Amino acid sequence: MSRAQDGNRSFFPFGNPFRMISPKGPKITSQLLSVLQAFEATLEERLKKLIPESKDEILSLSWMTLAMQVLCESHNDIKTLITDLEMPVNDWDEKWIDVYFDISMKLLDMCNAFSSEISRMSQGHLLLQCALHNLGSSSSEQYDRACSSLDGWKQHICSENVRIEKCGSILDGLLASLDLPKVKKLAKGKVLVQAMYGVKVLTVFVCSVFAASFSRSTKNMLDLDVADVYSWAPTFKRLQNLVNEEIRVRFSCGRFAVLNELESVDSSVKELYPIIQGVVDPIKMESLPGIVGELGRSTAKLSQGLDLLTKEVDSFFHVVLTGRDALLSNLRSGATVIPSNMGGNRNAQIVN
Repeated sequence: MSRAQDGNRSFFPFGNPFRMISPKGPKITSQLLSVLQAFEATLEERLKKLIPESKDEILSLSWMTLAMQVLCESHNDIKTLITDLEMPVNDWDEKWIDVYFDISMKLLDMCNAFSSEISRMSQGHLLLQCALHNLGSSSSEQYDRACSSLDGWKQHICSENVRIEKCGSILDGLLASLDLPKVKKLAKGKVLVQAMYGVKVLTVFVCSVFAASFSRSTKNMLDLDVADVYSWAPTFKRLQNLVNEEIRVRFSCGRFAVLNELESVDSSVKELYPIIQGVVDPIKMESLPGIVGELGRSTAKLSQGLDLLTKEVDSFFHVVLTGRDALLSNLRSGATVIPSNMGGNRNAQIVN
């Protein structure tokens, strides 16, 4: 696993995944193997849901919303698996618990960063609405106000988000967590660790795509190497190659944004600006109603997409947070562990 720009790196920089299937350590019974295979088959189906029929569907807000839904479902699958395995706290290795808390804290920080960026983009909606309101008039004064609003929107959208800038370091930590810990005694633990590995790969991939899209930079893109021994590996590689390639193409073309809905709004703004700025050309004015109408539709679609994505990011945050709470509660009571994700420092505080 490595960052796209890191050049040549060892194939397994954080540990050898083949260790999970080596004859050493606890032997997985046929029943446990069946449970693992069923889990990984479900994971593969979830990965397939993220493979779009067309490249044009990649990096739309609807695709990103679906990606968050898939993350929630996959993390809840881990919760169900742990319940089915009936693994009490005293069967958990201390290292597993520390890793769990560490990763979950990083995921909460990542969710906070994503939510802040979505909120920032949503705040630009008011400027677009002001512009559309002023474009409903034919006076040059109103057109000047519309231009001012569109300028403000462009500056707002292009401004940097400090929280998104910090996603790179969080991703580095998540990347390191993909190392598979040794399982010496418990066959159930071996099943759990391998199942968690698949969900962690999906999680790191989705987080890297979000971070790259929101930062408008390829510096947060990750290319994850997954061993072919995993049944879901070919599907994941197909998904990752398709999405990462499209991101690189969009950035190489110098596009304003990689998100489809944001690009659509910007295209309408660019088309409108020369018509309403300065001296108005009567011939060009004939096309104004159509362009204003398109901007209105694009603005509404962007706003609706951001609202839906906000809900899904919040849902994932809740899944991660309740997983931490459940593990903490069960550590105190000694009952069966029922977390719904993997990760973090149990004494850490959530960074808002």
